Amino acid sequence: MIALIVGSGAREHALVRALRRDTQVNEVHVAPGNAGIASDAQVHAIDPLDGEAVADLAAAIGADLVIIGPEAPLVAGVADAVRARGIACFGPSAEAARLEGSKAFAKEVMAAAGVPTARPAVCATLAEVEAALDDLGAPYVVKDDGLAAGKGVVVTDDRAAALAHARACLDAGSQVVLEEYLDGPEVSLFAVTDGVTVVPLRPAQDFKRVGDGDSGPNTGGMGSYSPLPWSPADLVDETMRTVLQPTVDEMRRRGTPFAGLLYAGLALTSKGLRVVEYNCRFGDPETQVVLARLDSPLSSLLLAAATGTLADLPPLQWSDDAAVCVVIAAEGYPESPVTGGVITGLADADAVEGVDVLHAGTRAEGAEIVASGGRVLSVVGRGATLAEARERAYAAVALIDLPGAHHRSDIAARAAGQ
Repeated sequence: MIALIVGSGAREHALVRALRRDTQVNEVHVAPGNAGIASDAQVHAIDPLDGEAVADLAAAIGADLVIIGPEAPLVAGVADAVRARGIACFGPSAEAARLEGSKAFAKEVMAAAGVPTARPAVCATLAEVEAALDDLGAPYVVKDDGLAAGKGVVVTDDRAAALAHARACLDAGSQVVLEEYLDGPEVSLFAVTDGVTVVPLRPAQDFKRVGDGDSGPNTGGMGSYSPLPWSPADLVDETMRTVLQPTVDEMRRRGTPFAGLLYAGLALTSKGLRVVEYNCRFGDPETQVVLARLDSPLSSLLLAAATGTLADLPPLQWSDDAAVCVVIAAEGYPESPVTGGVITGLADADAVEGVDVLHAGTRAEGAEIVASGGRVLSVVGRGATLAEARERAYAAVALIDLPGAHHRSDIAARAAGQ
């Protein structure tokens, strides 16, 4: 198989590494990729939001499968452009990708499907926001309706701060979705679907706040781990029954079937399971740990979803190993990342037993690798236990140097009993 991955982050690097382990795949191409991906796959400098350019590239290299990583190309209809050429593509249509592209639309679908979620208020004016704040009460949860790269959400007890975030979203031309606050831990559960059959992957937990102890502002994600030893034994079954299958069925009923990766962000509240959000693609950094534990060939799974044959796929096989991902972020992230810093120690870190160093915001400048974004690297450790996986990940992190960089030191610590 020849595979083309669209994207340039650590999620895409994790997909590359998974496909390289897959004996059914003999060529992996990535557009546009990054400095680390370039050492593992053939990279192509094209605009990932240009559907025709992606389709042209897929045709030129003879791709059997195109895998779209980030949400923006999906919302822009890149998957539609690829499929229009008769090329199998893993990723929902632009219409189906509205599940992530519009939180108001996602709430509408959840209501129609009977999916348990936080009570919402969709607001188009500041007066509506103020009324919703009074109705829902603190803590206030305020979300930009559109795509915000994981940073469009404010959760605060400060009404003025909640109002300020809502005003900024409205001023930028977006609606605002306010929600009741959900207590309890959050879990990410991915499911692969062809629009009819739904195949769940393994749960993971990510860490959205920038600092230890869940302090500081929200980010795109500072780390993750899997499995979750504390999660309910029936979590996957319950989520399939009450969330994932009903949503896929409702999307098909609407005439906009969802085929690709449906990511349910879940809160395990005192009142039961609730959906926090939907994403329409592999999540980052959870993908890094979920794929590290997948023993079945990734290409077969994604191709089956892209061709409507998931029901014929044998059950997925998973490793009993644990995986922990630690994100190394540039100085100033998430507010104003400092780019251009030289990264050293990458080869030594990648050589640590059980470790994959996955690149996100990196580029090559001559012989040097430099930071080009806020989240620079995802360091993934795998081991027989969470404690061992965590130890390996942090041992590798210690070998990497980027001036001013920062990372959380508590990823998976509580779950590992440390």
